[in-house]
Amino acid sequence: MIKLQIVGNLGKDCIIKDVNGKNVINFSVAHTERYKDAQGNPKERTTWVECAYWTDKTAVGQYLKKGQMIYAEGSPEADPYTNKDNQPAATLRMRVQNLQLLGSANKDGNTNEGSNTGNVTNSGYNTPPVVKTLQSAPPISMDDDLPF
Repeated sequence: MIKLQIVGNLGKDCIIKDVNGKNVINFSVAHTERYKDAQGNPKERTTWVECAYWTDKTAVGQYLKKGQMIYAEGSPEADPYTNKDNQPAATLRMRVQNLQLLGSANKDGNTNEGSNTGNVTNSGYNTPPVVKTLQSAPPISMDDDLPF
């Protein structure tokens, strides 16, 4: 099994869809890496990951807004294609199994790091969200029949 873990900001508000009676939350996560090339010039590279989170807990969708920082883990897959310059490229996708909110997004899309993290369960007051981890699939137990 290959597992992908990402921390990044949402590029746009999530989209919640009903597909054959099941709910999916689609969102894109960006991670920008800043580095210096061999000549010492500053460079940056942004990697986008298209995410699909199959869950009944769609209430979290109201918090998945542009600029929100999240942690997500799941199964990756790459979809190859030819870009407009006729060069091979790929779209990185992930089927999310675990999702955590990190910080909160302001109206301008920037995040407030250091605020509470986790799944959002709001008490109806203007309070920060309660910390919880969302999981769409239970972990697999491998206790039996191990050769060591």
